[in-house]
Amino acid sequence: MSAVDKAFHGLRRMISSGRLAAGQRFPPEADLCEELGVSRGSLREAVRMLAALGAAEARHGSGTYVSALRPEDLLGRLSLTVELLPLDGLLELFEIRRVLESHVMAQAAARITPKELETLQGWLETIEASEDPAEFADYDHRFHAEIARIGGSPSMEALLTVFRSRSRHYRVFALPEGPEFKRAGDEDHRAIVAALANRDPAAAASAAAAHIARSERWLSATRPPVTGEATEEPG
Repeated sequence: MSAVDKAFHGLRRMISSGRLAAGQRFPPEADLCEELGVSRGSLREAVRMLAALGAAEARHGSGTYVSALRPEDLLGRLSLTVELLPLDGLLELFEIRRVLESHVMAQAAARITPKELETLQGWLETIEASEDPAEFADYDHRFHAEIARIGGSPSMEALLTVFRSRSRHYRVFALPEGPEFKRAGDEDHRAIVAALANRDPAAAASAAAAHIARSERWLSATRPPVTGEATEEPG
């Protein structure tokens, strides 16, 4: 085990055990280096690793602190690794996403307010009318994110955002089949909104599962090019 790994796992244990609690300032570097048996350079690199995971934060002029350790913040950092997945790895995650999206959709059907439904219907109209990929991508993201907010916890919302973020790097709607895919996606969105409007959790869950399964089939069949930036999301 390298000195950096030794420092990282030592700090991680301090946080996971509660010895260093959420919001607490780290002990002085000299004390930590002595306890962990590492140099200041190794310790600082370990702290940077924890910061990348959302578990530590530097405050200018004050020192380094354990973060608030909010589940949604830590889950959101999974994007650092999910963004590295090739298409085949992403397709494996769709099974998890189908389950989560179906659950969130069913919950949303039971919780949605008239105002929230009106917002979704407005975004659906914009999505259907849009011929601009950037605009379509923006409102499609808002549509799904709003449903996740209504039907899930902040942690669920963060996790689904991570799963969707990688999908948005694949330019499905730029393919020759793009218009056909969009028409089918619009139909799926209408089925979702109808189930939410009827407050039918079973129908909402079924519509979500069908929509995600369709997106998975598109990606698997077409294997579209990946871009460096998130663009259209097939679902």
